Amino acid sequence: MEQRPPRVPKLAWVEEEEEGPGAAPEEQPAEVEQFQLPQEDAALDRTQEQDGAHGRFRRAAQVPAAIPSWAGLAVAAQPSTALGAPHGTSLSSLSFVLLLVTCKFIECVWQEETSIMGTGSMENCDVYSTDTSAAMLDLLEGESVSSLEQVPAMVRDIHQWLMANDSGEQSLDRTLLELAEAHPADVGITLLRVAPSCDRAATTMWKTIMSSPMTAEPALLLLLDVLGSWPEHSTRTSDGDNTDVFALAATVVMWKILQVPCVPQAVTVYLPRLFVHLLFQVFFSTGEMPEEVDDLWRVCRKEHGLPTNPSRFALQTLRALLCLEYEDMVTAMDRKRGWDALLCADTQHDAVALLAREVSCVSIPLCSGIALHLLGLLSAEEPRWDLPALAFLVEVLECLDLRECGGSVVEISSKYLQSERRQMRRLALRALLVLRDDPSMAERTWSLTESLVKLLWDTDGEIVGMTLVVLGFLFLDKDILVSSPIALQLAEALLPLFENDDNQVQRLSMILFREMMDFLAEEGEKHVQWSLLPLFFRCHDENRHVAWASWATLLRATEFLKRRDLTKRVEKQKLWMFAKCLLAVDRSRVIEYVRRALPYLYSPQEFLRRVAARFIVIAGQSLTRQQGAFGLICQALEHMRRDVSPAIRSLALQTLFALGIADTGPYPLVQRLQDQLRRAGETRPRLPGLGCLRFWSSVWR
Repeated sequence: MEQRPPRVPKLAWVEEEEEGPGAAPEEQPAEVEQFQLPQEDAALDRTQEQDGAHGRFRRAAQVPAAIPSWAGLAVAAQPSTALGAPHGTSLSSLSFVLLLVTCKFIECVWQEETSIMGTGSMENCDVYSTDTSAAMLDLLEGESVSSLEQVPAMVRDIHQWLMANDSGEQSLDRTLLELAEAHPADVGITLLRVAPSCDRAATTMWKTIMSSPMTAEPALLLLLDVLGSWPEHSTRTSDGDNTDVFALAATVVMWKILQVPCVPQAVTVYLPRLFVHLLFQVFFSTGEMPEEVDDLWRVCRKEHGLPTNPSRFALQTLRALLCLEYEDMVTAMDRKRGWDALLCADTQHDAVALLAREVSCVSIPLCSGIALHLLGLLSAEEPRWDLPALAFLVEVLECLDLRECGGSVVEISSKYLQSERRQMRRLALRALLVLRDDPSMAERTWSLTESLVKLLWDTDGEIVGMTLVVLGFLFLDKDILVSSPIALQLAEALLPLFENDDNQVQRLSMILFREMMDFLAEEGEKHVQWSLLPLFFRCHDENRHVAWASWATLLRATEFLKRRDLTKRVEKQKLWMFAKCLLAVDRSRVIEYVRRALPYLYSPQEFLRRVAARFIVIAGQSLTRQQGAFGLICQALEHMRRDVSPAIRSLALQTLFALGIADTGPYPLVQRLQDQLRRAGETRPRLPGLGCLRFWSSVWR
C-alpha cells in the first residue's frame, strides 16, 4: 500500500492590506509573501521539500498572484490575535478559503494549458491528484467551518476530488460526516445539484453519509422532502443558490442506497413514507414529463444503464424497498400482474387498490403507517396525487383506529364529495361507507348531510346508490335530530328515484323515504301525498324486493297522512280498492294523478303497463269531457291501442267504448278495427276455420 505523505502543518494567514483607489502603482507589492513555516518545524520543512507531491502543492500555493484580493492573504508567524482577520472569521476557515481559491486557480490554468496543447485532463492535474488531495485533506482535518456559505463549496470540491481519484481517503469520510451532521440540508441539496445523476463520486458520498446513524436520518428526511415535490423541489442553500433539485435525482439516490449490503435502519423506520412517495413517482412519471426531467433521465440511463421508461425505474425502486421485509407480497403482485397494471394509466386505479389489499394482508402496522401518512397528505389543498392516495387510503382504512382519525377521514371525504371527478366522488363515498361500521361516526358524518343530498341528483347510479346507503345509516340513528328543511330537501330528491332504472336504487330510496318521514313536519305532507301513486304502481313491480319496499313505504305514508281508509286497504293488500278510494276522495287531484300515471304506459314491464292502463280507465270514469285530463286519457288510450300486448290493446278498446269516445279519434273506431283486422290478415293469411272469430274475440277480452 502506498505510504501517505507527511502531514502538512496548519498555516496561519494575515489579511493583505487593501490599496486605496489613488495609490501609486509603485506602492503595490510586487509579489505576495511566501509561506513561512515556524522555526520549530524547519526540519519537517526540509523533509517536505524532498517530497514531490508536497513540493507541487507548495508551488501551487505560491502561485496566487492573480487570486482576487479578498483571498490574497499572506502568511505570517504572528499570533492569531494580531492577524487582523475579519470579525467572526477563524483562521482555519480563512486558510481553507484560500486553499480552495488556489485550487480553483490552478484548475483554470491547467484547463487553459491542456486546451491549447490538446493533451491532458483534470484527472492528471496535481491539484486533484491522490497525493495532493491527501495533503489538502490533512489541512481540513480537525478544522471547523465558521461560515455556512463555505459548506456548498466544500461539498463540491470533495465531489471533484473523488471524481479525480478512484479511491477516497479516510479523512475525507470523516470530514464529510462532520459536515453532514452539522449542515445536513446544505450537504444533501448541494450533492443533488452537483451530481443529479448520482455518479460514482456522489454514490460514494451518499453511502458515507448513510453509514452513520447521526447523518443517515437527516439525509433520508431531506430525500423524502425532495421525493414528495414533483417534478422539482425548490430550496435555497446557505451560499444563496436556489437552483431546483429534481425528485428523479432523489429516486436515483434511493435506488443506490437500497443496493448496499446493509441498508440503514432509518430506511426501515421511514418505509411507509418512502413507499408512498415512490408509488406516486410511478404515477407522475407515467404521464408526460417536463423537458428538464427528460434530459436528466437520459443522463441517468447512460450513467447506470436504467430502463427506458422512468416510471418502470420508479417501480423497480419501489419493489426493491418492499423486498427489504415483504418479498412475498412483491411475488404475489407479480403473480397477479399488478405491477404491470401500475404502469398503465387506464388500470392504475385498480392496481393501487390491489396493492393496498396485498399490503393489508402482510402487515397491519405498515398499512396503518401508510394510511396515517396519506391522511396528512390529503389534508393539503388539492394535491395532484389525490386520486391514487385516496384509492389506497380507502382500501386500508379498516387498519386505522377510527376513534383517533375518524374526524380526518370525514374532513377529507367532505372535500371530495363535490369533486368534479366522478372517481373522487366514488372514493369519498366508499370512505364514508367504512365509517358506518362505527356507531360513533354517525354524529361526525351528519355534517355532510347537505352535500350527500345533492349527490342524489347525480347521473351516476353507483354514486346515488352509495349515497343512499350512507344517508340511510344516518337516518337510522334515532338519537340524531334532523332539521325539517333537510328532511324536505331529502324528500324532494328521493321521489324521482322511485322510478330509477336501478332496482337497488329504487329499493333504497323507498326505505330511506320511509325512515325520513319520522323527521318530516306538516310542511312535508305534500311530498308524502305525491308519493302515494308511484308507490302504488311499484307495488306491482316484477322485482319482489322493490314491490315489498313499495308496499311497506306506502303503508307508512298512509299512516303519516292519517288516512285510515287508505291504511286499511293497504294492510289487507287490496290495492285496487286503494286506487279507487284514492281517486274518489281526492277528486281535485285526479287530473294530476292521470298525468303522473301516463309514463307507466311506456314501462318496459308489461304488467306495469296493464296496471297503468287500468288505473287510467278508473280515473277516466270519474271525469267528464269538459275536464282537462280527458284529452290526456284519449291520447293515452290511443297509445295503448298500439301496444305489443294483446291484453293492453283489448283494454284500450274496451275503455274507448266504455267512455263513449269510440269515434272521437282521428278516424272512426270501426275503420280502425278494420285496419287492425287487415294487418292481422297480412301477417296471418291463412286462418284455420274460425280463426277470424277467435282473433276478434281476443281483441275484446
